[in-house]
Amino acid sequence: MMLTYVLRNDLAKKRTFCARPHMPYRARINNADIIGARRRLTPYTYTTITPEEHPEDCAPSAIYEIQRSRFLSYVIHVEDETTARTWVQSIQKKHFDARHVPYAWVLGARAHLQRSSDDGEPGGTAGSPILETIKTHGITDATVAVVRYFGGIKLGAGGLVRAYAHAAHIGIEAAKKVCMTLLHTMYVHIDYDLLALLEHYVRDTNLCMGETVYAEDVMFTLFIPTGDIEIHQQGITNITSGRAVFALGDRNYIAAPMS
Repeated sequence: MMLTYVLRNDLAKKRTFCARPHMPYRARINNADIIGARRRLTPYTYTTITPEEHPEDCAPSAIYEIQRSRFLSYVIHVEDETTARTWVQSIQKKHFDARHVPYAWVLGARAHLQRSSDDGEPGGTAGSPILETIKTHGITDATVAVVRYFGGIKLGAGGLVRAYAHAAHIGIEAAKKVCMTLLHTMYVHIDYDLLALLEHYVRDTNLCMGETVYAEDVMFTLFIPTGDIEIHQQGITNITSGRAVFALGDRNYIAAPMS
């Protein structure tokens, strides 16, 4: 099965795609370092919402109705406050006839940027419950806006808190998510006769592989936890009898879809 990944640079926030390599056949490699590397893959990770190409056109992730009031829950991936504000404004414009569109966001790999707004609801009854729900789900780089169409029956402060929290919860539950992992880029140059061996190593150690360049030699782009660079360099050196040449690039966030 081929898995698709998204690459996000932790400084420039650039993206590309990579996938597990196709294996033409399996070579026999006896290398104890492979097993050790597999067990030590413990990099920094966080969970976020799967990015959409046109978030301003997204549909609500979920709709919740209680006491004739309808709550439309919108959930998107956002990486900065300017984009988050612009998106919220687009939802408010789209639902200009709604009484309230409270929202909240949590941003940054360490979830250090947090903001919420009640958008006219009684203080603490809308934005804060949405924010707490995002935090409870343990996601970041995410913005949630809940559109409320008033049904004529007042819910009370407690009812509003529960309704907005539940609408945010079911919206987040319905949204697709990815797990972001901080990895280091390592470039490996090899001769063509070593291609099958390195492809086998990459698959057997479950490494993420980026672009492969075929020129005078073959250059593999691998994404590896910083703490495991030495062990993989040693493993690849062993299977190639010291013929591999290594170069290190930047650290990046790799995003793998979650089931």
